[in-house]
Amino acid sequence: MTTAERAQRLLELHRAPQILTLVNVWDVISARVVADLPGTTAIATASHSIAASLGYEDGERIPVELMIEAVGRIAAATDLPTTADLEAGYGDAGETVRRAIDVGVVGANLEDQLNPLPEAVAAVRKAVAVGTATGVPFVVNARTDAWVRGGDRPADVVLADAIERGRAYLDAGATTVFAPGLLDRDTVAALVEALGPQRLSLILLPGGLTVAEMAELGVSRVTVGPWGQRIALTAFADAAVAIMNGGAIPEGTRPLN
Repeated sequence: MTTAERAQRLLELHRAPQILTLVNVWDVISARVVADLPGTTAIATASHSIAASLGYEDGERIPVELMIEAVGRIAAATDLPTTADLEAGYGDAGETVRRAIDVGVVGANLEDQLNPLPEAVAAVRKAVAVGTATGVPFVVNARTDAWVRGGDRPADVVLADAIERGRAYLDAGATTVFAPGLLDRDTVAALVEALGPQRLSLILLPGGLTVAEMAELGVSRVTVGPWGQRIALTAFADAAVAIMNGGAIPEGTRPLN
């Protein structure tokens, strides 16, 4: 498929009635492992995991050139559409999206970091405009940090802020609104009601709702963010401890492909 065709496919997956479940990857081999799993329809990267794998802290500490190179390698490793976590756009959301499209990426997370709403909306508009100008129906998963950076604000204030921001991002052309946080059923239901079905994107967190529960509530997309890498590293550390204490390679260990 062409880049535009992959983008159109990713858009269709977000609009489909069934939830789009994405297990985030951070390099070529993790992308290939996930791509080969039955039921995988798209690939999503995790910026935190990519930065960590290259020795950088999260939060746009990694140079944008390295991030674009990393997501480009991942996009080239599979025929599936790839959406990348581009944090807040590294100072220029439009230019960063253009560079991502150039390396085959067809969607992106863009954080608002609770910046003033006009500024955050402008970043979404720039990203969408770049896709339109290049003939790629780029999928923008506009992230609101209402809960991540909400501090001690009352719950109803955080929810109202998330809804206001989410609606503004959808009006600016975003495909979905990403609201990371440990949200309960009532909060998710309120978000879906306010934003519309198949418009809300969430992250799977320990102690939170399951994928099945999110699907039941009308969520469009769910990802695992850096937790995929953490799961892998936990298994690696557990195996290393066992080996150093006289054990062996765990049975069922998969070969590299």
